[in-house]
Amino acid sequence: MVFDTVILSGTIVTESDVFDADIGIHNGKIVTICESGSIEVGDAKVIDASGLHLFPGLVDVHVHFNEPGRDLWEGFETGSKSLAAGGVTTFFDMPLNSNPPTTTKERFLEKQQLANEKSIIDYRLWGGLVPDNIERLEDLHKEGAIGFKAFMSECGTDDFQHADNDTLFKGMERIAELESILALHAESNEMINYLTDKAQKEKRLSIRDYCNSRPVLSELEAVERVVRYAELTGCKLHIVHVSSKRVIERIKEAKEQGIDVTAETCPHYLCLSIEEFEKIGPTAKCAPPLRERQEVEGLWNSLKKGDIDIISSDHSPSPPDLKAQESIFEVWGGIAGCQNTLHVLLTEGYHKRGVPLSKIAEVTALNPAKRFGLFPKKGSIRIGSDADLTLIQLNETFVLKAEDLKYRHKISPYIGKTFIGKTKYTLSRGQCVFEEVDEKTSV
Repeated sequence: MVFDTVILSGTIVTESDVFDADIGIHNGKIVTICESGSIEVGDAKVIDASGLHLFPGLVDVHVHFNEPGRDLWEGFETGSKSLAAGGVTTFFDMPLNSNPPTTTKERFLEKQQLANEKSIIDYRLWGGLVPDNIERLEDLHKEGAIGFKAFMSECGTDDFQHADNDTLFKGMERIAELESILALHAESNEMINYLTDKAQKEKRLSIRDYCNSRPVLSELEAVERVVRYAELTGCKLHIVHVSSKRVIERIKEAKEQGIDVTAETCPHYLCLSIEEFEKIGPTAKCAPPLRERQEVEGLWNSLKKGDIDIISSDHSPSPPDLKAQESIFEVWGGIAGCQNTLHVLLTEGYHKRGVPLSKIAEVTALNPAKRFGLFPKKGSIRIGSDADLTLIQLNETFVLKAEDLKYRHKISPYIGKTFIGKTKYTLSRGQCVFEEVDEKTSV
C-alpha cells in the first residue's frame, strides 16, 4: 500500500475497544489499521504516536460562530481553529447568532460560502425554525441543512424569534415530512418570564437569583410538552444542553415510549456548578444556567448508564462588553468552551470518575455521527472512514491560559483550570490542522 501519512505506535480508542496499532492514511481516508511495527512507511509523512491515545475526531453538533453579521463575536476562522486545538474535526453551526439568521435558502447559501472560505475543518449548518418560515423549511432541507433549531424561550437576540406552540406543532409536522430532525432549546418561556420579572421587581439580582429564575422545572415542562408534540407528529427530536438528570430521565422515558428523541449535555454542566459560577462571575453565565453540585454528579451518573447520547460544547461567545453588564440578568448568556470539551471529559470523567475512554469516544464522535447521518464516514476509527483523528497525551497536566485560546475573544470560564489530558495533534481528513509546538499551540 501507498500512504500519504502513517501514525505509528499509538493507542487507538474506539467506541468499543482500546488497543495499540499503526494507522495508514491515503487520500484523506484510513486505509489500514495494523499491529504496531508492521506497517511499511515508504515515502509517507510519519507521526510518532508513542505514548499517545488516538480518539476519533470529535463531532461538535452545537456551536455558534455568528457569521455573517456578528463575526466580531466569533467567526469560522477563529472558531474552527479553536475546535481543531481541542480535537474537533466536524462541527454543526447554529442558525443564530448570525445576522440575519439562517432561516431562508439565501441566508443558508451566504453562510455556507463563508464557511467554505474560512473553516479549516469539516462542517454542517443548521437551519432555523421561527414563526414566519415554515414554508421555507423544505428549501433549507434541500440545500443541505443538517436539521432545524428552535427555541421554546427567548434566545437573547431580537432577530431569531422563539417558537410558540403553533409554530412548534406545524413546524414539527413539516420537519417530519422532510424526514429531518428538530433540535430544541427546551425551557418554558412563560415560566422564565414570570420568575425573571418577579426577581427583578424584588431587586433579587444575584447570580443565584438568576439561576433560580430558570429552574429545572422549566426544562421539564418544555420537554414534556414537546415530546407530546413529537408523539403526535412523528418528528425526530434532539434536546440540546440538558442541565439535569431529571430531564435526562424524562427523555429516557420518552424513548421507552417509542419517541425518536436524543439528549445532549455540555462540558460546563459536567464541570461547573452554581458555586463555581459565583466565583467565576458573568463569564460562566449560560442558559439553562449552571446547577447545584448534586446535579453535576447526577449527569455523570446518567452518562455512565448510557442515558446521555451526545456531548457538545454549545460554544456561544460574545465580545467582552456583553459579559460586563451591570445586572447578571442583562449579561450575555453564553459560554465559550469549544476548545476544551475533550479536556473536560478526560479530566472530570476519565481521571476523576473512571469513565471509560470508549464511552467518551461514543458520546463525542460515534453517537453524533450516527444521529445525524454522517456515520461511517465520520465518528469512528475504522478502515474506509475519514482520517479524522485527535492525538492526546492522556496523562499530561496543563493549566489553561488565556493566550492558549484560539477564540476571537480570550474569554472562558475554564481559564486557570488544571486539565489532565493534552491535545498534541488533530487531523481532519488526513491533514494536520493542529500541532502542539514547543509547549505552545500552533495552527
